[in-house]
Amino acid sequence: MAEEHGVSIRQGCWTAGIADSTYRYERCERDDASIIDALNELVERFPAIGFWQAYHRLRLRGRSWNHKRVYRVYTALGLNIRRRAKKRLPARAKQQLFQPSAPNQVWSLDFMHDSLWNGRTFRMLNIIDDFNRQVLRIETDTSLPAMRVIRVLEQLEESRGLPQMIRVDNGPEFISHRLDVWCKERKITLAFIQPGQPMQNAFVERLNGSIRRELLNAYVFRTLDEVRDKAFEWQRDYNHHRPHKSLGYRAPVDVVP
Repeated sequence: MAEEHGVSIRQGCWTAGIADSTYRYERCERDDASIIDALNELVERFPAIGFWQAYHRLRLRGRSWNHKRVYRVYTALGLNIRRRAKKRLPARAKQQLFQPSAPNQVWSLDFMHDSLWNGRTFRMLNIIDDFNRQVLRIETDTSLPAMRVIRVLEQLEESRGLPQMIRVDNGPEFISHRLDVWCKERKITLAFIQPGQPMQNAFVERLNGSIRRELLNAYVFRTLDEVRDKAFEWQRDYNHHRPHKSLGYRAPVDVVP
């Protein structure tokens, strides 16, 4: 219309029912290089990290990017983690999970298994404070009998004190007579979950899942020392820098009574 009939752009837009601003709009290419670098740095350090963990870590670092923009870049880089959908809901636990109101009220203990590159198996003893989800110890070795569990607890006693209750499953190390006597001498309640009900020990089971995804499944270990070093590094990050949704996206050490 402007070329053939000599009308102005404004008149042509009004006649065609198009906003003048829409006609004059020019797309501006966004510079996402800083977001790309930040996401790549996080993924390189934490191979199994998901979007929301990455986003909130960036927010804690002072980045003010909108989550929609970060997610667009996240998906464009192909960083989406495929998760297997749940087939069914777990059965309801018959006993209520006790919610502590202060540190050292309840600790949860559990074991994990994995293997080195050469096929040699090893075990991990994970200890967590249920109050603020702080990982107190990740003990790694080829064998962790009841006496080793007691020794780890005694080491924690020197640096932190002991809890009022210890929640465990029905593994042979935990039903040991020696551990039972040790806890009674120190007036610690040894609380056993019901067989086949791991959700009654939900806090440490949640921790186990994070360790499996972000540590054991993310790296190839050739020696036990490599496992211990990486586990210590992961524990420090988990306690001091990792934002937890259940804690209001704060790190465990930042939660005080």
